[in-house]
Amino acid sequence: MEEQPFVIERTYNAPAEKMWKAITDKADMKKWYFDLAEFRPEVGFEFSFTAGDNNKSYLHLCRVTEVVEGKKLAYTWRYDGYEGDSEVSWELFEEEGKTRVKLVHSGLDTFPAEKNPDLARKNFEQGWNEILGKSLMEYLEN
Repeated sequence: MEEQPFVIERTYNAPAEKMWKAITDKADMKKWYFDLAEFRPEVGFEFSFTAGDNNKSYLHLCRVTEVVEGKKLAYTWRYDGYEGDSEVSWELFEEEGKTRVKLVHSGLDTFPAEKNPDLARKNFEQGWNEILGKSLMEYLEN
């Protein structure tokens, strides 16, 4: 049985255009997300980045799967040398000058958490809460 995807929603005091730029412009992304060598919001575009903690870093391999200009961005998310494939999607909803963001990370159950505890669902939940609840909020609202 497939595990439910991780879903998080946040509303930011920022217009949708600024939010879209934050998730699609590599210079903006570097300020709050990850340092990507290259990024283009184009279906089929492949990108990678290295991230982790002081103990271990992972090469993330991603490919853009869906783009609805100003509204939705989705990409695959996997790790070099590890089993599992997942997908991250960002949906933007404009609400009276603010932007509500819905992030869905599906396929977390495909990662071998029993072999590598770093890939456990709770770590993704913690990471996304930190990214959306702190890093992105500070970037957009300051």
